[in-house]
Amino acid sequence: MLQRMSGVFIGAFFGTVFVVANAHDPLNPTIGNALRVLAVLTFGGLLALALRAGRRSGPAVGVPGAPRGSWYGGKFGFVVAAEVVLLIGGNLALRGAGAPAETAVAWIALIVGLHFLALTAVWKQRSIAVPGTALTALGLTGLGMAATSAVAWVPFVSGVLSGVALLGGCAYAIAHAYRATARP
Repeated sequence: MLQRMSGVFIGAFFGTVFVVANAHDPLNPTIGNALRVLAVLTFGGLLALALRAGRRSGPAVGVPGAPRGSWYGGKFGFVVAAEVVLLIGGNLALRGAGAPAETAVAWIALIVGLHFLALTAVWKQRSIAVPGTALTALGLTGLGMAATSAVAWVPFVSGVLSGVALLGGCAYAIAHAYRATARP
């Protein structure tokens, strides 16, 4: 369970970062600050629930359907390496093409979403496809919005909403793990 939870913590952390970094103009500052606080509180709550599930389960109990062995083997490394190359190369290409700065968060959401879709196959966990599909769609939407007068809203759509999708996916995974530890 520890390996799976480390992935969930990473996802929840980056979901929180997506919200904190992108909850700004054109949002009302009060709304932006409220979203930031909610994201941080959600992350803290997810961390507490996951730690409690870990204490309840003991060392031998894992998440039902979780793959045996390492979650972070060669295929995972390939997916992450491809993600890094696409993140850097794509952002450089967008900048070189004169795309608005807001496209960076849309590109990041798109590539992170595709990374989750690839990990769905690697880890054989269909639930990962849900946030992966959401982030991919929000990234594509943001890239499309960048060519319109709505470009200022790209950080909200591709950043804040992607963060919410990541936090929601992590909440689902942690709640599932917590329920799996319930004593009959």
